[in-house]
Amino acid sequence: MVSHNSLIEELKNPEFYPHPVQSPIEVLQTHISYIFLTGDYAYKLKKPLDLGFLDFSSLEKRRFFCQQELELNQPIAPDIYLDVLTITQQEETLALNGNGKVVEYILKMRQFPQSTLLSEMEKAGTLTESLLERLGKKVARFHQKTKTNDYIREFGKPETIEAAINENYQQTEKYIGLTQEETKFKATKAFTDRFFQENYALLKQRQTNHSIRECHGDLHLKNICYWQDKIQLFDRIEFNEPFRFVDVMYDVAFTVMDLEFRKRADLGNIFLNHYLEYTGDWEGVQVLPLYLSRQAYVRAKVNSLMLDDSNVTEEVKEKAKAKASQYYDLAWYYTQPQQGRFWMMSGLSGSGKSTVAREMAKQENAIHLRSDAVRKHLAGIDLEASGDETIYRPEMTEKTYERLLEIGILLASQGWKVILDAKYDRQGLREAVITEAESDNIPLEIIHCYAPMEVLRDRVSQRTGDISDATPNLLAEQQANAEPFTEKEQAYVRTINTHA
Repeated sequence: MVSHNSLIEELKNPEFYPHPVQSPIEVLQTHISYIFLTGDYAYKLKKPLDLGFLDFSSLEKRRFFCQQELELNQPIAPDIYLDVLTITQQEETLALNGNGKVVEYILKMRQFPQSTLLSEMEKAGTLTESLLERLGKKVARFHQKTKTNDYIREFGKPETIEAAINENYQQTEKYIGLTQEETKFKATKAFTDRFFQENYALLKQRQTNHSIRECHGDLHLKNICYWQDKIQLFDRIEFNEPFRFVDVMYDVAFTVMDLEFRKRADLGNIFLNHYLEYTGDWEGVQVLPLYLSRQAYVRAKVNSLMLDDSNVTEEVKEKAKAKASQYYDLAWYYTQPQQGRFWMMSGLSGSGKSTVAREMAKQENAIHLRSDAVRKHLAGIDLEASGDETIYRPEMTEKTYERLLEIGILLASQGWKVILDAKYDRQGLREAVITEAESDNIPLEIIHCYAPMEVLRDRVSQRTGDISDATPNLLAEQQANAEPFTEKEQAYVRTINTHA
């Protein structure tokens, strides 16, 4: 048998490959694989490990999971995933897809520049807000298309999710005092214990409403690239069904957590709000604290496991130890109670409400609820489709504002900051929000945006790529029907001249 170390040395040799190679070959290492960068192609070799949550211990298992990885990732990253190849041995010679005995399997991928990874773009300061908006839509569309069935939904049982999270705690107890504090370990575990006790019905609802799907499972920035003018999701989990058959919010939480770990909560907020806007899954925000903490904890575990790998250098181990501690702290932070609050936007179309709301959402890490999105989800039409007159009838407008308030109260009462973004030009609509906020002791501020009428007309007529259907000819009617703030409302109002 050829040793794994011998294979690694052979794969570092440019002469091993039947195509031109960029020398020296760069080798990347994760806790479960090696990746060899040869120039045009990258080759992924799985480590012969059994870590409990994955088992690559035999040649046949590595063959199976190489094939699984190819089949799961080709549909979402066809430009990257190419083939599964054999490494063969004939006498003393090893070859790629050669003659002789098969001694290993390896995944062949198209190599893309490491600078196109979102993780590298974040470090370089080139990760833009518009790219995160596109990513939110990309993940939303991915989740809407990915499959679900009775078998997959079984993995959404609260008991199954709880057992998986508790397994993480069991596997990392030995790192208490080394990479994590005992008090925070206990507090984090206590939070998840309470969450399962208090939110059993919610988790069952997520299971029955098709929120448990065949997701990505590992959707952090190192597994997303922006290459060939496309956002490409790759390295979808192939080795563990419970990691892949999960709530869609499990995937979303990984990306949000990774951005927040990198001190870019603003970008995480943009991604989250665009995802929610395209899916309409605002109720899913209720399970985010559980999954945010879980994802941070998993990254802590992954870094902790590197401390036990004899193939990892001491320098790498020290960096992994420091990162693990940071992730454990973040996992604990997500379990801490927060104070919910409301901002109610108010103003005519084109007054800058949504622009101001987006900026506030980034600054406050708030959930941004746009009436345009809520209305179209209620009507069952795509956000990018134009709505006809039926979705703007008074009864639909009433349902839209009721739904806005319903979601807002649901989330704010659980500690989320929420921005209700609509015209709120009628006293009755505003009073409903004020009454609920006062009843639930939720802090409230009304943000009134205005600009001269000619500016509003110009802004509305020049809109492109926005989900709003407002047109300039509606403005006069809106202005005529708008009701001034009452004396009681004035106490909540902050006015912003968006043309100043």
